[in-house]
Amino acid sequence: MTDSGPILPWLVIRQEANGNRYRVGCYATKTEAEEVAERLDASGRRRLYIVERMGR
Repeated sequence: MTDSGPILPWLVIRQEANGNRYRVGCYATKTEAEEVAERLDASGRRRLYIVERMGR
């Protein structure tokens, strides 16, 4: 944790079919972000959820 708050370097990104991308959330660990992405993928909607490290 820093003075400005916790460090959450892992992002879950939703990518639409038209290429638009939206940040869904920030997470402390890659495992946590992957679990969220998997739950969202399981919802049955036709969207792609990607896990990325911030700054890439």
